[in-house]
Amino acid sequence: MKVLYPLLSLMAFSLTMTVPSCKAQPQHPLSGHIETDDDWKPFVYLVKPRHFNEIVADYLCQVVDSAAIAADGSFSFQNLSFSEEKILLTLAVQKKGNRFANHLADEMPSAANYMPIVLTKGDTLELQANVSNFQRTFTLENPLEDNQALMELRDARIIAHKNLLLAADKDVDADSLLMEKEDMYIRYTKVMRDFADGTESLEAALVAIRWVSPNGDYERMPEFLHGQCAKWHRVQPYHPFTIELCDAADKKILPVMIGDVIPDFIMPLVTGDTVRLHLLLGKQLTLVDIWASWCAPCRKENREILVPLWSTFKKKGLQIVAYSIDSNDSAWKAAITKDGATWTHASHLSGDATPFMEALRITTIPANYILDGEGKIIAKNLHGVELSDFVKQYLE
Repeated sequence: MKVLYPLLSLMAFSLTMTVPSCKAQPQHPLSGHIETDDDWKPFVYLVKPRHFNEIVADYLCQVVDSAAIAADGSFSFQNLSFSEEKILLTLAVQKKGNRFANHLADEMPSAANYMPIVLTKGDTLELQANVSNFQRTFTLENPLEDNQALMELRDARIIAHKNLLLAADKDVDADSLLMEKEDMYIRYTKVMRDFADGTESLEAALVAIRWVSPNGDYERMPEFLHGQCAKWHRVQPYHPFTIELCDAADKKILPVMIGDVIPDFIMPLVTGDTVRLHLLLGKQLTLVDIWASWCAPCRKENREILVPLWSTFKKKGLQIVAYSIDSNDSAWKAAITKDGATWTHASHLSGDATPFMEALRITTIPANYILDGEGKIIAKNLHGVELSDFVKQYLE
């Protein structure tokens, strides 16, 4: 984006004497005040994501400029020039001893050393921040819509992360720990997912999408990623980041989603028979549960959730098809017996390299899919009380 410095027009005065014309000093497009301390370098760096997966990504963005922070905290970028009308950038500060200007520390959002911004052609940004809590204290004078959205997203994420830390302090039994952690993370990211769904700023949505999963793993929430592609493809279909977002959200590479019909995969049953999955569907509802004998939360759910559901609803149209990723036949069958899991069981006994999970395009267990009578996925990855309540409400 090429930014034109606003200049005051030359004014000529026709008086009784000639008055020399005057020119105002140019106002820099990005400047402000950063309160520093001795642990931090007296510089602020401007870095640019060139691709969707580089947005707010540690060490990946391109360093495009830097500005010295004066003793009084003032700074300004004086020679910015970009071809785009509007561009997503990131401002970062670095501790002394760090050799990389594009290091974006994000372990604690409240102490993150960077802030994404949008520069719009012809606009000027005047910011204030504290170097040691850069993202949390970052403010802009009269921000336009995109930057206002980014600061609102920032605030929502910091609050959600604080709530995540509070929830993590609660005592949880060892067998439930994995599922509790996932549930807390899903609730944490929901704040950003809801923001992305509601915002009218593409740039803020892109940051929210990347904050949901910095490593680009959307296995547990492909519907969100696919929905974001659909939303922004309608609004800005030719934006390079929209194109790359939609490449990542291609249904051919995402896990099967709610609304899809589950693949009619051939299931090798514990009885020795081989049956297609669609022939195993219940009249009303089918739970396809993917588990393993060595998976503690899977076993706990077998005993505490699935056994009662099966006992209550198997005559009311519920079917459970459990697919194990075990590799040991004896361990698999022993776990079925010990847990009292008397529903339908299948496995290729091939361990993690299972063709069924490859067909679903997933790598994580516990996982489950709730199907209607036609095999369409109506819910997925519900566990504990949430799973019980869904089945009860659906069948009762």
